[in-house]
Amino acid sequence: MSKLTVLITGASKGIGKAIADLLKESSTTYDLLTPSHYDLDLSCRESIRTYCQKHPNIDILINNAGINILGAVDSISDSDMDVMLGTNLIGPLALIREVVPAMKNGGYGKIVNISSIWGIRSKENRSLYSATKFALNGVTKALARELGGYNILVNSVCPGYVNTELTQKNVPQEEQTKIKATIPLGRFAEPDEIARTVAFLISRNNSYITGQTIIIDGGFLA
Repeated sequence: MSKLTVLITGASKGIGKAIADLLKESSTTYDLLTPSHYDLDLSCRESIRTYCQKHPNIDILINNAGINILGAVDSISDSDMDVMLGTNLIGPLALIREVVPAMKNGGYGKIVNISSIWGIRSKENRSLYSATKFALNGVTKALARELGGYNILVNSVCPGYVNTELTQKNVPQEEQTKIKATIPLGRFAEPDEIARTVAFLISRNNSYITGQTIIIDGGFLA
């Protein structure tokens, strides 16, 4: 059986790196593409087209790259809107548009969008971030219906609080302690715990899960 080509965006750190590291253990199954921002700029449609022309047969796409600019709605700048929507929503959708034709031709594909619990519910100062993640979950559901007939499975993974650089940057230590007290498991997830779910979704073992927003939050939203 030939190896499957997997494209992972934002694989240099955090959840993306954990996914890449885990899949490297299955080197006989997967060929990994882990482009840097300079190789693949999600805010630039031409960069996306050029990259996909160089790699025309992507079997599995993991849209992991994302940013989170926090702030009250009346403090959001035009630049904030452009970069957040471009990186978290428009870029992933444009990337899906480029890889789907080959998946259709091959009669096989897996797409996993890394969303967030803030695409299920929200809180103050996250209007822009939630806008992108709610929308990404909507894309997942629409594409699961649109592409199911081609044996292309599309899912969202919605992590809660994860012990990443982004969390450490956006959540002060005192607030982290308070948040952990509201999580039934009493801690944040580790990136590899998210990676294991993604690995299952893209594996041959998953042949029927599609259109889902899978929450991994230690019970936080329960």
